Amino acid sequence: MPLPDPPVGGLLRRYANAGEPVRCEPVAEGLLNRGFRLVTTRGHFFLKHHLDGDRTAIRRQHRATARLGALGLPVAPPVPAADGDTVAVLDGNHYALHPWVEGRHRGGAQLTAVESRRLGALLGVVHTCLEQVMGAQEDRRHTVRQQPGGDPGCDPGRADPRQTFALIDELLVRARGRRPRDSFDELAEHRLRERRTLLELHAHRRPEAGAEPATGWVHGDFHPLNLLYRGAEPAAIVDWDRLGVQPRAEEAVRAAVIFFVRPVGELELPKVRAYARAYRRAAGACAAELAAAVHRVWWERLNDFWILRWRYQLHDRRADPQFPAASALAVWWTREYEAVREAFAG
Repeated sequence: MPLPDPPVGGLLRRYANAGEPVRCEPVAEGLLNRGFRLVTTRGHFFLKHHLDGDRTAIRRQHRATARLGALGLPVAPPVPAADGDTVAVLDGNHYALHPWVEGRHRGGAQLTAVESRRLGALLGVVHTCLEQVMGAQEDRRHTVRQQPGGDPGCDPGRADPRQTFALIDELLVRARGRRPRDSFDELAEHRLRERRTLLELHAHRRPEAGAEPATGWVHGDFHPLNLLYRGAEPAAIVDWDRLGVQPRAEEAVRAAVIFFVRPVGELELPKVRAYARAYRRAAGACAAELAAAVHRVWWERLNDFWILRWRYQLHDRRADPQFPAASALAVWWTREYEAVREAFAG
């Protein structure tokens, strides 16, 4: 059932200087929230509809961005209402109003080596500043580890090949049985069989369960669609819904893998190297920490089928375009494992 449009008039009445509504247009839609470009007589805003409705978590995100903004990081903290609250609840729905940030998204192919270094340094500063503004003031018990793609509670070290084999079998049945079949289904079947072979060959390389990585506050979903550029400079890091306590180095690796993957499923290793060195300097992370994170995220990728789960289990095809590169990456990464580890840790 389609969600109702936000009650713009009622929302704006809660703000002292937001003006009267002129138009409200959807700009993004996801599992965690909906976004709208709201134009009023006083300016342009981003209206966010938080679908999860966890007011405590939303306010934590708002406090984090406000504190990071005070430190000079490129963020877009919410606009407080007349009563000072940053979360507006109407008819049981949770909304937040943010200033509109003009900018564009840039993937790794659009970044130079210098800009790749700046990207790594930016994420390193985000991690160190989050520890500064959140470490002693927020309760870590309310955070969860989350996998890219939306599955909560993911731990790469606990990914069990036996469970992955069962999932592969289920997805194969669904891909083979889909009618009418298309080229995506054929590629999915090929990659599933290929991944099962890889897991059979590399099951002994599963990360040790007792080796806990260093954790800290992280953005949780740092990728090109959550970073706006104005020219060559980052204008705003957005979408903090997955703010939480996770292994910091793993976020650095995951972000690089998303930014710097080519359409054929290979990483631009020179840019990865520039990014990773800058991240290590800014975050104070050692080479061994990045190397361990590379291994854990590689193992996660070998066991990860979130795009196929969305398509075949949830009947959601929004992530389909990502599948060719993402599925090829797991194969290429396994073959070039040492080169990838050296790019992050060398």
